[in-house]
Amino acid sequence: MQQQQPQNQQQQGVMQHPPKVLSTKDHLYLTDMMSWNLMAMKKAHFYADLCQDQDVKAALDKAGQMHQQHYQKILNHMEMHLQEKTQPSAGIQQGMQQNMPQQ
Repeated sequence: MQQQQPQNQQQQGVMQHPPKVLSTKDHLYLTDMMSWNLMAMKKAHFYADLCQDQDVKAALDKAGQMHQQHYQKILNHMEMHLQEKTQPSAGIQQGMQQNMPQQ
């Protein structure tokens, strides 16, 4: 007897490239991911400063750097998406860059 797989478990096609449009849900999820990584980075840095054990301090610093890299990657992807979306209107893009907070 051959078992049938439920429809939701059937294999779906793999997306080769991300879509050109970010939905509101996508944007909110990316914003949440950035917030989580920023908070984890800040906490790791804070607790590393409090540590006296050098091994623990090094591990926390490494974890903080990892979260900072993840934050920066997400930010870069979002900026690239914004630039692709607004390239025809260079004036808008320049105005948005002027209003972005400096790091």
